[in-house]
Amino acid sequence: MWEYVNQFVEFNQYVNSPIANYKGELYNLPFNMNTFTKLWGVVTPDEAAAKIAKQRTAIAGEPQNLEEQAISLVGTDIYTKLIKGYTEKQWGRSCTELPAFIIKRLPVRYTFDNNYFNDRYQGIPIGGYNKLIDALLDGIEVRMELDYNERPDEYTSIAEKVVYTGPIDAYFHYSLGQLEYRGLHFETERLDEKNHQGVAVMNYTERKVPYTRVIEHKHFEFGTQPVTYITREYPADWKPGEEAYYPVNNEQNQQLYHQYVALAQQEKNVIFGGRLAEYKYYDMDDVIKSALSCVAQELK
Repeated sequence: MWEYVNQFVEFNQYVNSPIANYKGELYNLPFNMNTFTKLWGVVTPDEAAAKIAKQRTAIAGEPQNLEEQAISLVGTDIYTKLIKGYTEKQWGRSCTELPAFIIKRLPVRYTFDNNYFNDRYQGIPIGGYNKLIDALLDGIEVRMELDYNERPDEYTSIAEKVVYTGPIDAYFHYSLGQLEYRGLHFETERLDEKNHQGVAVMNYTERKVPYTRVIEHKHFEFGTQPVTYITREYPADWKPGEEAYYPVNNEQNQQLYHQYVALAQQEKNVIFGGRLAEYKYYDMDDVIKSALSCVAQELK
């Protein structure tokens, strides 16, 4: 995957190391020894592990909801300060109303490592992701602001095979019902500051703060401009026609999605792929891997 994307663009050395802000208290993410030292004053990994193990006992038996699942994994302090408010904002409902399986695991590191990912290769295209998209589409006819589902016959008439990456339920005109998503609202502001928050991503984990995180864009490319731009991300309810960001992966939606998959398997010469057609949240590397795997399967 790394070799593939580097054919088109050069990547910088950006490493994602977000900060969590809880009522003005700052903690490193993912949960690691820097987090635990700030929370409890512990010094060794054994001390941190013992603290978490003790707090995990607050949940006895099989977790019945997301709150119980999170506490059973990382204890009460981390859950209360760094998970609860953020998650409730993201999903628009209480953690006690969310199913336990949404959080199957939470990364806990007993090292002083703030790198969010373990991947060997990390970075962002120099100049932004538009550089990569432009290179991928070089020499290909592109038509913007069109909805495939409004004129499918026109497109199938000019192509032997269609790669459909839109919402799978929209392809079938919501005949079985509508899949649910969470949306996002963005608020961008120019600030006459050289450095606003010192990090590209700062999560706000307190419930009453309406946004989930603030992005300071210049830190993705190590900018030195005399001004800065920030974007606040607000979770929002979603309706068709808006950008769909996060699938609501509860049992009801998964059952509905698999019914649509059964219909999709009956379609001839249509490939369904991507986060909307597969009703799945993808990291960037995973969606590229999925696409390359699909190509290998199609061209074998």
